[in-house]
Amino acid sequence: MLERLDWVHPRLEELGALLSDPAVVQDQEKWRALMREHSQLEPLDRAVAQCSRLLSEREEAQALLADADMAPVAREELARLEDEIPRLEREIQLLLLPRDPNADRSVVMEIRGGAGGEEAALFGTMLMRMYTRYAERHGWRVEMMDANMTELGGVKEAVFSIIGEGAYSRLRYESGVHRVQRIPVTESNGKRQTSTATVAVLPEAEEVDVKIDPNDLRIDVYRASGHGGQYINKTDSAVRITHLPTGLVVTCQDEKSQLKNKEKAMRVLRARLYEQLQGEKDEAYAADRRAQVGTGDRSERIRTYNFNEGRVTDHRLGRTIYTIDAFVDGDMDEIIDALIFADQQEQLRRLGAQA
Repeated sequence: MLERLDWVHPRLEELGALLSDPAVVQDQEKWRALMREHSQLEPLDRAVAQCSRLLSEREEAQALLADADMAPVAREELARLEDEIPRLEREIQLLLLPRDPNADRSVVMEIRGGAGGEEAALFGTMLMRMYTRYAERHGWRVEMMDANMTELGGVKEAVFSIIGEGAYSRLRYESGVHRVQRIPVTESNGKRQTSTATVAVLPEAEEVDVKIDPNDLRIDVYRASGHGGQYINKTDSAVRITHLPTGLVVTCQDEKSQLKNKEKAMRVLRARLYEQLQGEKDEAYAADRRAQVGTGDRSERIRTYNFNEGRVTDHRLGRTIYTIDAFVDGDMDEIIDALIFADQQEQLRRLGAQA
């Protein structure tokens, strides 16, 4: 395997030279692409170098088996290496898997109450808090974009961004229909209810990713209301942007400043247009994803939160955990790590089948 990877170190040195080239630095789009490639190859280069060293150590230990005095030490060293080398080879295999180009991006998340009326909206609020707490655990920043709330504080629709490197790589599996089973606070006879909310996770796009013609936009301003509506009847700070070619509509009223609301709305619009563009370009990739850990489609039920039984069940994994309070407080890594692992295993299986 290592013979097939003798290109990694020379390419890394080539990238280092290119990244210090003034002509490349001036071309920010090219510079960012090269930086991404460099950061992806660095761990692979380290793993290859370490594996090569361990293979050399194994050869030396095997040669020492013929020496009666050194044989016990050699056997002990070989036992260690026989554990280390396969682990490292697996790590290299994972590093060679096709990498999602959006993995390192921040995300725009959209939560909408589904079936269940007020209880579905309150469930949406719980999900929004869950992702906020998860972001805090990972040192990411949460920025509210827009929210349409009910009188009881439920979410009819909320849009927010989670800003941090690698946010998309961990949160992309959250897209889909989430289901809750519990006794609602609005229920007087203690009857359990099943409600749903939908989650969409979009990689946040930069201006270089999506070119938007200003002539394709209709921008309306109005006075904020509902959530963030403390400025109602004071200023026309809320912004609604309509992308005329696609009919996409984005609103933002969370900031006092009309300019800041416009900037946030444009970020959401770019993310939605980028998702649409990726969907059109990557039909083959989408087909592969459907064969892996679910589609991530908003129409697919992915997880159930049953408060009566204290469990969270992820339907893609067929896995249940009984720590629901910790999970909805943002301690989600057990499930997310399992989803990532299952995805990697499926990719390895598919690559093996093609070989």
